[in-house]
Amino acid sequence: MVIGASAGGVEALGQLLPALDARCRAAVLVVVHVPRERPNLLAGLFAARCALPIREAVDKEPLQGGAVYFAPPDYHLLVDCEAGSAPSVALSVDEPVRYSRPSIDVLFESAAECWREHLVGVILTGGNDDGARGLAAVARAGGITIVQEPGEAIAAALPLAAVGTGFAHHVLPLARLRQVFAELGHRA
Repeated sequence: MVIGASAGGVEALGQLLPALDARCRAAVLVVVHVPRERPNLLAGLFAARCALPIREAVDKEPLQGGAVYFAPPDYHLLVDCEAGSAPSVALSVDEPVRYSRPSIDVLFESAAECWREHLVGVILTGGNDDGARGLAAVARAGGITIVQEPGEAIAAALPLAAVGTGFAHHVLPLARLRQVFAELGHRA
């Protein structure tokens, strides 16, 4: 599962990540736009509230099911899926995409190439359109796409852009998304 958020994302993730059951076997990768010059405190913030292990992604680290990986500040987070090897984390300092590094689009596109129809892509609240193209890539690869209801998002630009691609399979309020996360945790 890949999740992208920007403005208001911490609040939304605070409702969703704790809903993932400890039995969840999926790797969950998260990009939240955070300031480049500050340390990312998200892993520590969520670790005490979630049943799954929460960590900041480390370059070349093998991805483990049943863990949540946050993109570090000022690095693109990618899924490296070389033939014959297990998927792993790849971090990049390539140019920002849509003014963002980490970029939601970069994560979603790399995960779609790797996991194709086995991927769930989730777009949450955000103040720009980074993530809309990545969501389309997930759908084109056969994955499931879910977008937070724009009307309840703290910043509606990102969910509106994602819905505007025509590739959002489900547009849901956070309360329903929380239920979906709980269900995915049991089935993943």
